Amino acid sequence: MHDDPVEGNKNGLTYLIPCLESHKPLDLVVLMLGTNDLKLRMSKTSQDIAKSVGRLVKHIQASESGSGGLAPKVLIIAPPPLGRLDDFAESFSGGSEKSRSLGARYRIIADERGCAFLDASTVIRSSDVDGIHFDADQLPLLASALKEIVVDVLS
Repeated sequence: MHDDPVEGNKNGLTYLIPCLESHKPLDLVVLMLGTNDLKLRMSKTSQDIAKSVGRLVKHIQASESGSGGLAPKVLIIAPPPLGRLDDFAESFSGGSEKSRSLGARYRIIADERGCAFLDASTVIRSSDVDGIHFDADQLPLLASALKEIVVDVLS
């Protein structure tokens, strides 16, 4: 939801609307955003970040990008907390604490908006290589959890 003043346009809303239009009809939209908003320069609380995800969900639910011109279903994924931040410690100063509350905050948004939800921290962890991304061994774990949810949502 927010442009990064240093790294340029990373605004999810700017990309979302054209993406919905160009890929319709969609059965399900999966959102796993918010990690970049944890940067110190973004000055966002975990509640601000969750509300921004909620705003994206509102746009999806107001769209006609699903089957029959209806809105697609939405799955919100809370990213796992940040790991060890060696090279990125200064950029993400204070972000580790905020990242630990994203799961609870995103769950509230998912409940309010009637979305499916996954707290990724229950199945994966962020890499100790950079503290932000995931190691290859984490991806099958995430895929397995997603498969169960997606099958349930689309059934």
